[in-house]
Amino acid sequence: MKIKFWGVRGSIPTPGPSTVKYGGNTTCIEIRTDDNDLIILDAGTGIHALAQNLLKEMPVQAHIFITHTHWDHIQGLPFFIPIFIPNNHIKIYGGIDPVTNETINRALSVQLQYSFFPIREAQLNARIEYATVKPGVPVHVGRAVITPIVLSHPVLNFGYRIDCDGQSVFFTGDYEPQLNIYDPEDDEYAEFQSFVDAKWDEVVLAMKDVDALIVDSSYTNEEYASKQGWGHGTYDSGIKLATAAKAKKLFFTHHEPTRSDTSLEIIYQNLLQNNPGTGCELLLAQEGIDISL
Repeated sequence: MKIKFWGVRGSIPTPGPSTVKYGGNTTCIEIRTDDNDLIILDAGTGIHALAQNLLKEMPVQAHIFITHTHWDHIQGLPFFIPIFIPNNHIKIYGGIDPVTNETINRALSVQLQYSFFPIREAQLNARIEYATVKPGVPVHVGRAVITPIVLSHPVLNFGYRIDCDGQSVFFTGDYEPQLNIYDPEDDEYAEFQSFVDAKWDEVVLAMKDVDALIVDSSYTNEEYASKQGWGHGTYDSGIKLATAAKAKKLFFTHHEPTRSDTSLEIIYQNLLQNNPGTGCELLLAQEGIDISL
């Protein structure tokens, strides 16, 4: 398999001179199997640049797996040029929101309302399909097997494991490891801790022995102290996950929008110095870099 990051930023796009190296587009990851099947993880603004790259491959068959429907993970969908071109086949996968009971088709149809976009959904020329994913139920794309798992975030969020060609990738989407909401002296603490521990074991098992683990690592520990419950992980929580899962490579992504290239590199060097024995390679996700597993 091959991986290419087209968007690595969290929350809001951050173009400008301070984000040129690592990138300012929001989340989008391209996965190619050895058979050249195209799997896309999330459709943030980075999917627009991916679309330009795909124009030379027309017609295309693309499988877009949405982790969750916050804007920074879907806002590029109306700008994914293949949806306007005949003979392309685009299949969009996602969950059923337990609050609204809406399926993933809402992610595109809402954005194509006349108040927000000049083109109507009826004007799309590609063949568009929608598919609902369920926790633990594998989806097959060619020889690839994509397995969803629900991960903690303030909206329904799926992490996806992709297994193909004897290799594996896991992407968390936006993920804040579950915390115990009770104090140790509370009667409910022990029972809730059992739930937290069981969920941790489930998550680690889902990403066990992957060749590449891509994690939401928005915050430093110092920043996280004031942002608990916002739904995002830290660099240290990512390393803890990778160590427990025995991942071979760990990619930190969903870079905090105020984080410059210089700030990212300072954090990265500190991580390398302070975590020499993790057993996996630590890497910053960077737009435009081709990665072969």
